[in-house]
Amino acid sequence: MRTLFLSTLVGLFFLSCNNLSTVKNEPYQWPDGIIPPVAVKKSKELIAHSDVRIDNYYWMNDFFKKGPDSTNVVNHLTAENEYTDTMMSGLKEFQESLYQEMKGRIKEKDESVPYKDNGYWYYTRFEEGKQYPVYCRKKENLDATEEVIHDGNKAAEGKSYYSASGMGVSDNNEFMILGEDDVSRRLYKLRFKDLKTGNFFPEVIPNTEGGSYTWAADNKTVFYIKKDIVTLLGYQVWRHEVGTDPSLDDLVYEEKDNRHYIGVGRTKSKKYILINSELGEQQSETWLLDAANAKGTFKVFQPRTMGLVYDINHFENKFYIRTNYQAANYRLMESPLDKTNIENWKEVIAHRSDVFLNNVSIFKTHLVLSEMKEGLTQIRIINQETKADYYMEFDEPAYLASVSSNPEFNTNTLRFNYTSFITPNSVYDYNMDNKTKELKKQTEVVGGYKKENYVSERIFATASDGSKIPISIVYKKGMMKNGSNPLLLYAYGSYGSNSYATFSSNRLSLLNRGFVYALAHIRGGQEMGRNWYDDGKMMKKKNTFTDFIDCGKYLCAEKFSTPKHLYAMGGSAGGLLMGAIANMAPEMWNGIVAAVPFVDVITTMSDASIPLTTGEYLEWGNPAIKDEYFYMKSYSPIDNVERKNYPNMLVTTGLHDSQVQYFEPSKWVAKLREMKTDKNKLFLHTNMKAGHGGASGRFDYLKDVALQYSFLFALEGKLK
Repeated sequence: MRTLFLSTLVGLFFLSCNNLSTVKNEPYQWPDGIIPPVAVKKSKELIAHSDVRIDNYYWMNDFFKKGPDSTNVVNHLTAENEYTDTMMSGLKEFQESLYQEMKGRIKEKDESVPYKDNGYWYYTRFEEGKQYPVYCRKKENLDATEEVIHDGNKAAEGKSYYSASGMGVSDNNEFMILGEDDVSRRLYKLRFKDLKTGNFFPEVIPNTEGGSYTWAADNKTVFYIKKDIVTLLGYQVWRHEVGTDPSLDDLVYEEKDNRHYIGVGRTKSKKYILINSELGEQQSETWLLDAANAKGTFKVFQPRTMGLVYDINHFENKFYIRTNYQAANYRLMESPLDKTNIENWKEVIAHRSDVFLNNVSIFKTHLVLSEMKEGLTQIRIINQETKADYYMEFDEPAYLASVSSNPEFNTNTLRFNYTSFITPNSVYDYNMDNKTKELKKQTEVVGGYKKENYVSERIFATASDGSKIPISIVYKKGMMKNGSNPLLLYAYGSYGSNSYATFSSNRLSLLNRGFVYALAHIRGGQEMGRNWYDDGKMMKKKNTFTDFIDCGKYLCAEKFSTPKHLYAMGGSAGGLLMGAIANMAPEMWNGIVAAVPFVDVITTMSDASIPLTTGEYLEWGNPAIKDEYFYMKSYSPIDNVERKNYPNMLVTTGLHDSQVQYFEPSKWVAKLREMKTDKNKLFLHTNMKAGHGGASGRFDYLKDVALQYSFLFALEGKLK
């Protein structure tokens, strides 16, 4: 999916200041006479349904195609970077101070809360000054000798990017699987490690789906997914015996429908290996194999049917099934182990029109349901024996409560996470029988933090069609609603992905400098149930954009801000949102930050060779279908750039981005430069060494953040 980790985007706010009274405005003087790059125009006709579109910048696609313009692409992106650097050269000292202040809030020597799995306590720790986590374990108790199973810092030495994924330990605790990406293209090399010796086995399997690996019960067989290196879609599941030549591996499953995403995993009970295939929230299918029969044949659980979505887990003599079968917001059902077709499913938790069933966690004596109601998360606990149930209580207006890692099956202790705009990330252990909880850890904000100095609210804006849109807001206590406050409005609004009010230590300085931060839970997400998603996709996608605009208008009407001080931000599919609202309501925003934006909708969705395209026809539409083509064209940002004034804009991308290819934002900026009639700032910054998520280190990404937000502070004139 064209997604960006929301925790990265939502958390990119920074600076430190003791109180509002010390903040001074110091407008930035942009350099005069600097001419922005002008991209070469090479006209290309794109024709569909007798409609002709002219793309003057199609040549920018050539970097990965290694066409004649591949060198020109790099030259152009470099020129854009140099222009951005020159225009913001007077902010270098400020950016460095931002970086140091953000970095200074992070506890450099830190450790996660250990969790127990199969006789070992697992945890990660960070060492002072180091960028990557060290993955560790201790046998039986926390006083045992530490065993380092993977040191991300050593693995990343000499690399500009590094990501480790999918670390899984065999049932006998002796071997580990590991995926590594050092390009940021999300093509992971699968490796196998002997934890007794610390040595890797000789074989390396390239181009795999990171994180989608699982062991069979024999401690030697691993199932993994191969990716198509052009489309970047996982399409085959293979069986490998550790220590053997990968050329001898067996193909056990191939997905023939290139609209589907696939994954492989194992039930919490360890009894079954599962292959999951899904077409968004439209269709899914699961195949299963007894984990003790590694050489066996997978069998389908319930054949795919358009409109039917389900996921399963195993408990004793039955399967639990979370499904949308005759239940738009999902319900919980069960089936016998040997009769898994839909006619044998029986209801456990009924469908509710006002509650969306997100997830189900299974314990020996309890079921734990993660639910969404009116945009807020809820955790419901059901005793498996008595069937008595209750909801955990949370007292803040906007928050995120989520079930954490709970690999142990026979326990009455639930590990859960809690955070809000004003409560740092917290890890609790909760006794599901006596309803007591123990705080295991709360993320420390170095330098101190007082929750009582900040205010969190949750309000509802009215959309143009009468729908009520939740908005989560946070600001420094003492803020006056007089229309003069700078306000940053963020949203995503696609794929049914929910946006949550979570804590960010970086954001504190934004608030301390008088900024209000608002998170709009617009349609296209699923915060208000399945209909909220359906009303913000395909032929109703424009609701996502008008919802965001209506939220901005409401915040101004309520005197939180005014268009002179209103800023917008979104990334990936949220960058599509930024492109759309820049076209639809440019007068509303003083500045926009569009991170890795998906802005060339029709061209991308018309090219099945572009990564991820076919899997998203039911999200955006298929341009081969006339009505869908023209609807997409009516909002596609690059196709609707006009000769008019646009807000100040900073656009970011990564050369190796696998989700939204670099050429979408670069072409968009080139066309904006050609068409816009204002003198507002327009910058493009390309990370030439990273992809969709930006830099990989826990400190390096802050440099990109400092660039982005020094842009906003320069526009607002808050440089002290």
